[in-house]
Amino acid sequence: MTTAPTARENAVGTAHTRVEGRDKVTGAARYAGEIPFADLAHGWLVLSTVARGRVRSIDTADVLAMPGVVAVLHHGNAPRVETGYVGLLGVPDPTAAVFQHDRVPHTGWPVALVVADTSERAREAAEALVVHYEQEPHDVDFTGEHPDAYPVDSHGPAVVEKGDLEAELAASAVVVDAEYTTPEEHHNPMEPHAATARWDGGRLELVDSNQGTFWVASELAKMFSLDPASVRVRSEHVGGGFGSKGVRAHQVAAVMAATELHRPVRVVMTRRQMFSLAGYRSPTRQRLRLGADADGRLRALEHRSLSATSTVHEFIESAAGPARTMYGADAHHTANRLVRLDVPTPTWMRAPGEAPGSFALESAIDELAEKCGLDPIELRARNDPTTGPVSGLPFSGRNLIACFREGARRFGWADRDPRPGLRRDGRWLLGTGTAAASFPAGAGPSTAAVTAEADGTFTVRVNAADIGTGARTAMTLVAADALRTAPEQVRVRIGDSDLGPAFIAGGSMGTRSWSWAVTIAAEELRERLGLGADIPPEGITVRSDTTEAIGALAQKERHSFGAQFAEVAVDPATGEVRVRRMLGIFAAGRIVNPLTARNQFVGGMTWGISMALHEEAVRDRALGGHYGADLAGYHVAAHADVPPIEADWIDDPDPDDPVGIKGIGEIGIVGAAAAVANAVWHATGVRHRDLPIRPDRVLMAGVHA
Repeated sequence: MTTAPTARENAVGTAHTRVEGRDKVTGAARYAGEIPFADLAHGWLVLSTVARGRVRSIDTADVLAMPGVVAVLHHGNAPRVETGYVGLLGVPDPTAAVFQHDRVPHTGWPVALVVADTSERAREAAEALVVHYEQEPHDVDFTGEHPDAYPVDSHGPAVVEKGDLEAELAASAVVVDAEYTTPEEHHNPMEPHAATARWDGGRLELVDSNQGTFWVASELAKMFSLDPASVRVRSEHVGGGFGSKGVRAHQVAAVMAATELHRPVRVVMTRRQMFSLAGYRSPTRQRLRLGADADGRLRALEHRSLSATSTVHEFIESAAGPARTMYGADAHHTANRLVRLDVPTPTWMRAPGEAPGSFALESAIDELAEKCGLDPIELRARNDPTTGPVSGLPFSGRNLIACFREGARRFGWADRDPRPGLRRDGRWLLGTGTAAASFPAGAGPSTAAVTAEADGTFTVRVNAADIGTGARTAMTLVAADALRTAPEQVRVRIGDSDLGPAFIAGGSMGTRSWSWAVTIAAEELRERLGLGADIPPEGITVRSDTTEAIGALAQKERHSFGAQFAEVAVDPATGEVRVRRMLGIFAAGRIVNPLTARNQFVGGMTWGISMALHEEAVRDRALGGHYGADLAGYHVAAHADVPPIEADWIDDPDPDDPVGIKGIGEIGIVGAAAAVANAVWHATGVRHRDLPIRPDRVLMAGVHA
């Protein structure tokens, strides 16, 4: 006979090191490209060197004669796959359906896979493979005047219009009308994309690095016309994803090769290949028109954004979306438009839409505050809506101004002289800036199973994806509280499609979605144990499914919020910009694990510095590819670029969530670049509307005293 676990101090809300931390630092935790398999073959992708055209022929004979080479797959001999389906996240990007035709829609398009007995031989052979092309004229030039731009609905409508925009602008005492641009940016997770495919007893198994094994398994089943039960995808440890690790060419190519060769095949992307095949953030051109009364109350808000996509698939960077949440106005017009170019398809990248959109919106709000002679925080407070500015729905919680008040107190904002270009420290001009942050707080249907073991411990099985966020540890703490036991008594199993359906690690919804399912199962199990149930050797298991509960949620505006603060130093002689300190205060629901949560916030803010000052992928118009498609040519913030960053939060539990969670994975980057840019204006008196704020741009713009 057993009794229910007794009450104890809550584990949620207390700092815990990662439960898999020791395995990671000792090398015991193996990633997708490290797991051994008997008779393993290695595939190496060959990518197109032209930006548009057709493959005329591929000279395979000499390569197949090279030592260790066992196959060359291409459009002439590869298995056919299905692409006319709607998957978990919509219509699939045809880029993943490799070797189905001879068309080349962009530089870096997969045209062949060379398979050999070692990775080194596969690479040598792939580099020796000669591909003949029929080239066609291409267009990779992203401009705001592109004649073929068109609106595209995404997670929301492409165009939302309320009120008479032109009339309200004409009646406004103060108007801001400006264009802002952000460049093409890339995820570059530390662990490259890797997958190993094999057939085991008539069942396809893929060991992968992804953001949702059930998602990848369901896509592969549809693509290869397989029974979903005959596909298993495992992804226990993931070295970063940031939106890029979905269904990609390397997984499909590995499955094709394993099917043809009847042996395990591993395909790993190189860093350079990731710039073509792993997705990226599209460049944007955004126009903001704000009209306000003399007291700063918004009468008109227009935010129009243009982004780019490939010629084979629509993906839109919905940068105008944040304006629909952040500020109210009598006339409120937003639009997201798209242009097709001969470039790879973009994808979700940390805070998709919100990251570039907040740079433009929060910079424009700062400009409006300057014109109105108002403190930027006060202007935001005067335009803080009580309901959704467009939807009219109530907020599940909106503590934005509380974040600003707390942040201002801790940052020393009250001592700031609002006039630009006055503070100096030797050769450096000093400035401070602020910006608001928001990101949707959603949840997706998930299942979980919790087992009471005969030895008194508990096993949680939930198909979560820990992409470096600490999700495995968070599930441990959530389960411990629901079971009223110690975290040390809980084991969590994740990253296996056999564990059942669960939402992906994306959209800041992972931990919330999985925790909901774990909580329901654990609480029901605790009730059963409280009735004095005997635990058999196989244990007692309770399963949950949150589909009905999440579907029953009332319609509300659900978001996390935050306030970003930055201090910069600018050298007017060299154009160098240094961020000296940053502070972020967030209202992001109940914080499950303060230790890993702070890491998430600081990581996002660090990326905001990188976005503001460093990151910029540049395309060669003549060839269609990148200049410097690696971490030597694509600059990211290094240790020397990152100052002391402080991140904290206010109490903000979500009343509609069983744990109170909202989500924190992306909000740290939102508004961070705008806070830095606004600080550069305060230091120099010059407004920079194009990212990154490179030294040459600072020098060309000069300093306005």
